[in-house]
Amino acid sequence: MNNMHAGAPKATREFLVAHGGPFYELQRRLRLLHDHALMAGRRAIVFICLAWFIPLLLGLPGSLSWDSSRGLTYIADISVWARFVIAIGLLVLAEQRLEKSLQEKLRQLASAPIVAPSSLTEAARAVNHALVRRNSRIAEGICLLVAIVAAGIVLRHLYRVDVSSWAVISSPEGNLVTLAGWWSVVVSVPLFWFLTTRGLWRHLVWSLLLRRLARLELRLVSTHPDGKGGIAFLADYPNGYVTSVFGVSCAVAATVAQNLSHETATLTNITILMAGWLILVLALFVFPLSAFTRPLADLKKASLARLGAQATQYHRLAERKLTGGNAVSEATPNAETVEDVADPTKSYELTRKLSVTLLSHTALLPVSAAALAPFAIVASTKVPFKEVLSLVKKLLLI
Repeated sequence: MNNMHAGAPKATREFLVAHGGPFYELQRRLRLLHDHALMAGRRAIVFICLAWFIPLLLGLPGSLSWDSSRGLTYIADISVWARFVIAIGLLVLAEQRLEKSLQEKLRQLASAPIVAPSSLTEAARAVNHALVRRNSRIAEGICLLVAIVAAGIVLRHLYRVDVSSWAVISSPEGNLVTLAGWWSVVVSVPLFWFLTTRGLWRHLVWSLLLRRLARLELRLVSTHPDGKGGIAFLADYPNGYVTSVFGVSCAVAATVAQNLSHETATLTNITILMAGWLILVLALFVFPLSAFTRPLADLKKASLARLGAQATQYHRLAERKLTGGNAVSEATPNAETVEDVADPTKSYELTRKLSVTLLSHTALLPVSAAALAPFAIVASTKVPFKEVLSLVKKLLLI
């Protein structure tokens, strides 16, 4: 990547956030995907079958019953639908769109061109380092470890509950985990947690790449019409995560719903839960975008100083032309004429309006709505829908 401006650089073309790593290679060897085709739809069906459909078969005929008099049935368990169908399905389906979206951001950064020639080598190193992190065996090993620990916690919970369900038969002599319950512990739960933590890791890789690029010499323009120095296109990258955020939010909201099923929920409690989750989700996107605040602030400060000096010179020249002299500190006889200096007023006003942060309400609104929607559905079962709708509107306006 010696010339980042001559087309898309090799490293930029190779930065495909859904590619690489041991799990990707395993799927490729199993022919679930190809190097040039993620086959997200087919893989989503395969993973949903592994996580949701097989436990359904193992629990037949009881798994199809809606009668919960003897305990929660499989088909009636909203957490099963949320985690093993919606979340897993959307996490896989989101990969194609997300990968294309992030790669387009890098290409636009290269073709604008934003990175100064003196920083091209360092930019290449940053992208290549991100590729190494993306392919890390250790990182995916940790994701797998987290998934196994989560499965262990679920298994421990099954042996301690005093109410029977599709996953466990509770009795005074000791709990007995069903076949469907064992499959859920061994396959379904680890798959959900692995896909979730793997997605979080790859977002962290992207975040660290953006933060490293933000420290390079960037060719920002204070008067750029986007109001953000020419890099406003980076601000809407969270929109690529809308699908996956909605999927994970469904799983979290379903867990909250289970915990609230035997409790009296108040609007205050629901507000705290929804606001807390929204803050957590937005923090993931604030982390990388906030790195550009300093270069934008430096740009604004330096540009205002230069344009301010030019404005002083221009308007003093205009004053001499209009009145025949300056009211304060008369200029020398051989001073410039007003035609020698361009009027910087418009540029100064544009620079003064320059935003020093890439964060914007409109850019984060879609992902915020995706994070809150599942919680709003759960909340509406506990408090009046009008109150929930009013709460969601207030949180979206933050």
